[in-house]
Amino acid sequence: MGSGCDSGHHTHLEHRLVITVAGGTDEEFREYVVARGPALLRAAYQLTGNPSDAEDLLQVALVKTYLAWDRIQDHAALDRYVRRTMVNINISWWRRRKLEEYPSEELPEPMLAGGPHLPERVEQALDRLPTRMRTAVVLRYYEDMTESEIAKTLGISVGTVKSTVSRGMAKLRGDLTLSDPRELEHRV
Repeated sequence: MGSGCDSGHHTHLEHRLVITVAGGTDEEFREYVVARGPALLRAAYQLTGNPSDAEDLLQVALVKTYLAWDRIQDHAALDRYVRRTMVNINISWWRRRKLEEYPSEELPEPMLAGGPHLPERVEQALDRLPTRMRTAVVLRYYEDMTESEIAKTLGISVGTVKSTVSRGMAKLRGDLTLSDPRELEHRV
């Protein structure tokens, strides 16, 4: 795993979780957290990909588990209960963030020294886009309109909005990225 979840600080975390959640009163719950905390933290890390978020996720899931402790019939299935709780919480958090960023296989090129500053370069690149494409991109990213709002405004389908914005962003990326490193020599 690496970054944080398997480090030696888990004993301190377990102690903090037990004190915070159980208040030191429910020995069975305390034993469960001490015994299963590291494995559950690794599972939380797999869900979030971030050590801090994993700790938060596990903490919230353990609070919910503690509150439901008396209602849980099969204590042999506690790990399954906590993991399912973590998945549900993580989905809920993800939905609340309304994540609109998508991973890309390509890293962006570094900003160039010299030449126009990025905002000016973006504006120039936008000016080179066809009118409808430029309008769709501006409405989406400058006006923060949804795809359905853009479709209604421009009188086109949502699918057309998606493809138009996607093609426009691809053209902008291509326009703002140097394709040949020798171009850098000419700009500096």
